[in-house]
Amino acid sequence: MEQQSAPRRSRHEAQPAVEQVPHEPSQRCAGKENRRLIRLLPAVAFTTALPALAPAGAELPSLGDGSSGIVSLAAERALANSALQQIRAGAPTVSDPILKYYVRLNVLRLAEKSDLVEPALATVLIDSPEINAFAVPGGVVGINLGLFLHARDESEYSAVIAHELAHLSQRHYARGIEMQRSMTPWMLAGLLASIAIGAAGGGDAGLAAAATTQALMQDKGLRFSRSREQEADRIGLNALAEAGLDPNGAARMFERMRHAFRFDDRPPEFLLTHPLTETRIADARNQAERFPKREVAPSLDYQFMRARAQIRYAASPAVALAEARARKGGGDADKYALAVALASEGSNESAADLMRVLRRDHTDSLLMAASFAEILIDAGYTDEALALLRRELALNPDNEPLTFLYALALNAAQRYGEATETLWRHVRVNRTDIDVWELLAETAGLAGDTIGVHRARAEYFALVGAYQLAIQHIDYARRLADPNDFYLVARLDQRVIDLRSELAATREESG
Repeated sequence: MEQQSAPRRSRHEAQPAVEQVPHEPSQRCAGKENRRLIRLLPAVAFTTALPALAPAGAELPSLGDGSSGIVSLAAERALANSALQQIRAGAPTVSDPILKYYVRLNVLRLAEKSDLVEPALATVLIDSPEINAFAVPGGVVGINLGLFLHARDESEYSAVIAHELAHLSQRHYARGIEMQRSMTPWMLAGLLASIAIGAAGGGDAGLAAAATTQALMQDKGLRFSRSREQEADRIGLNALAEAGLDPNGAARMFERMRHAFRFDDRPPEFLLTHPLTETRIADARNQAERFPKREVAPSLDYQFMRARAQIRYAASPAVALAEARARKGGGDADKYALAVALASEGSNESAADLMRVLRRDHTDSLLMAASFAEILIDAGYTDEALALLRRELALNPDNEPLTFLYALALNAAQRYGEATETLWRHVRVNRTDIDVWELLAETAGLAGDTIGVHRARAEYFALVGAYQLAIQHIDYARRLADPNDFYLVARLDQRVIDLRSELAATREESG
């Protein structure tokens, strides 16, 4: 299991030497300091009423649609791209392909039933056990993995996501900008950047700066008004019901959060930006009565993902295993939890035996197939894993977790060339996953493809907004390329042009 004790090769090990690049600061981070910082991020991302920090009399362009004369949809999308780069670069994110896939599918399922004009969204899964979710104008939804720890079923979890999607669909950010004309959209991007920079290595100073920024924003009244929170609650319930989930999940989730943190001096950021009063909870219950009563079948896939989160944040693999053994229900979700806990503790063969039985009972669950394949790889049953993944990919071509795991299985079999080819095909349809590019860089290195290492690293750095480093890597690949390989040379030359154009556009937008 990822970040557990399973014997999976580190993505930063065993890469052959490549042409040296000047010092590249780490673009990813982890640790307690970062998890404290990420709590501050949603306070910025949720912002709708912004402080008067622009020069007096500054005019903002009137580029909006009928609902917003200030911020256009194009400007929001540009803001979302900037924020996404900074979150990738500065926040600890979860690379587990199975969890990421579930989160993305859930967001898309709810988005299709929401009022979003363009339901294509980017999702980011934050590696923090604290409860939180946030939405950035333009289409970025961020979710703390800790949300799984608190939401006991899929409806409760989805109620939080639907609420955030409602903030996007109602364009609460743009409407807030309309009320505070002295703040440009890119001021918000700057605030996001300051928090990301602190998370990337600012330590206590970065934390203090971020906390100061948050305090200033709170003092200026930068949270959603009660009316907009109520609007997001009600519209979120509509999406929840339309998606076939239980509208009562919102009130249950709100009540559980309020009860769990009622004595905390420092409640989770979500409760600071979304205060849970008796009136609000009662309104959620009353609004749920608008919908016909129906039985919502429990989601085993959700329970599987919840088990993964619980095991990830256990005090140790031994504690995770003890807790899994102590589960009382004995159902398939408990067996799944035990298998995952066994793998995290290093008992891979026992985990594989248990998961093999579960797989036979859930042949229609893609997440179960991916989970079984992951444990087979860790147990050293590479041929069985490859056979399973080939069958599943025939039914689900280009599926994200299946392809990722297939490449890992090929690496485990030391078939590095095939793994590299698999990942190059995959990035044609999945270009925005930094974890795929990171795995491709490692795999190309193992295959002895130095040019491929540089190309993959370039795309990784472009996704985190480090365009100069991306250009540098393409330049190195260009110098190593065979001048008679006209197709590759042309591709590399064009990629440099594109990256320079993206860098110039970013500078223009932020300056």
